Amino acid sequence: MPANRSRTERWRECMQQIADRQGGLELSLDRPQDQATPDLVWRVRIIQINASDIVVEAPIAVGKAIDLPGETPLVGGMTIGQNRWMFRTSVIRAERLGNTPVLRLRAPDNVERCSRRSFYRMSTAELRLPVVDCWPLLNPLTAIPAEIACRAHARMALAAGGNVLLEPPSILPDVGPSFKARLANISGGGAGLVIERNDAAAVDRTRQLWLRIDLRPAVIAPIALSAKVAHSHIDSAQNLYLGVAFDFSLHNEHKQFVTEQLVAYVERLRHQTKAA
Repeated sequence: MPANRSRTERWRECMQQIADRQGGLELSLDRPQDQATPDLVWRVRIIQINASDIVVEAPIAVGKAIDLPGETPLVGGMTIGQNRWMFRTSVIRAERLGNTPVLRLRAPDNVERCSRRSFYRMSTAELRLPVVDCWPLLNPLTAIPAEIACRAHARMALAAGGNVLLEPPSILPDVGPSFKARLANISGGGAGLVIERNDAAAVDRTRQLWLRIDLRPAVIAPIALSAKVAHSHIDSAQNLYLGVAFDFSLHNEHKQFVTEQLVAYVERLRHQTKAA
């Protein structure tokens, strides 16, 4: 039997391998594919794998657990080396293990291997990763006025009725040349960014970034914030993967705004999924 097919059929062993390495699954809301909103993918640690269910940490939005009640449909993904598999699942219930909020998920009936060219797509679902505008942040102190402008912009969009897609504010911190990335996943206090190899040189030795994450129309305005580069590597397609930690050390007030926007994203998409 070919190795790829064997691994696909033995998905439970692959998932246990990830769990043994303290790795995680990637989860996103399963929703109609004709919706324009990009998919936000959460990376969560696997805690336990049983015959009929999988226990994972609950998704976290900058320190706040995301509320995903029972029967919430999800798309899951797992990666080992250069191979990735996706599957459909749903929440059985949310619970707590000690002080840790967790989700108990239904074990999938099957998993599907993704091709290298379509790393976030299977035959019945496709994840559309959000676009992130990135700049090297030259002076972190100058990010404070830009973060204040970001919040003011969101309030202005809300006052305009909430359905008007205003352009992002033009104010920027002291930054270098911009480049594009895709938001591959988000974790409790940071995110994973994928930068195409043609733009990878723009990152160079940058350790501090200014990010503008566009999740419209699920949230009212783009989310702008500063982040520190924690680690990087080249993926199987020769793209640059950056792990970044969101940085609120100079302006902690902005943390609540970012949290609210991420929670609002989930709430709106959950309601859309129910309506569909």
